[in-house]
Amino acid sequence: MIQAVIIEDEKKSRELLESLVKKHCTDVQLIGSADSVESGVELIRKMKPRLVFLDIEMPDGSGFDLLKALSDLSFEVIFTTASDKYAINAIKYSALDYLLKPIDSEELKAAVQRIVEKDKDLSPVENLKFLLQNFRKGDEQYSRITLPTGNAYEIVNIKEIIRCEADGNYTVFFLTDKRKMVVTMGLKHYEDLLPPNDFFRIHNHHLVNVNHVSRVLKEDGGYAIMSDGSKIEISRRKKDSFLERIHNL
Repeated sequence: MIQAVIIEDEKKSRELLESLVKKHCTDVQLIGSADSVESGVELIRKMKPRLVFLDIEMPDGSGFDLLKALSDLSFEVIFTTASDKYAINAIKYSALDYLLKPIDSEELKAAVQRIVEKDKDLSPVENLKFLLQNFRKGDEQYSRITLPTGNAYEIVNIKEIIRCEADGNYTVFFLTDKRKMVVTMGLKHYEDLLPPNDFFRIHNHHLVNVNHVSRVLKEDGGYAIMSDGSKIEISRRKKDSFLERIHNL
């Protein structure tokens, strides 16, 4: 059973989330709630939950302020927010979960299930620290990204990503140091997340870093030769737009 707390300043939102968790998340035991950054810090220090449902915006600060106030970040976080696009992007780059208000019960169940299935030895500390580093930058041009590989969180430089390849519901990352990482998220997630000026989906199964394209072969439908020597097929319907992108580098 996962012991959890809710930190949410709006009473109705807090009560609704409590109701949804009790109804749909049988693996979760709610052990407390708070309505501000200050009371949330006290609650976490006292109860030591494994999971925190954390509102991003509160009257006395943000959920990020709460995290900065804690020295021990050995708990999972599912953020809740109404719309904050910048905060959501920082959360995604840190491989953390969030729920948009009004909270959907199916999305809640899926987020909690990812916590349940996570290896208990897989600490969220580095993810949360990385999130705070990103958030302090004050822009959306992140230079690094967290990749959940199943038994670890790998933080890699975006420039070192040569290409990404779909493998069912997983994505395989190929890096400049010859490492190959199997990541527990689909390719569409990273197509949406990685910088569009640098990454282009040239095929249903392939997302490439255009800065690592060495040359383009015209044989058959066309192929991109990457800096690691890999030969990636270019979809016929993507060929013209891909060549235009390459020419504009």
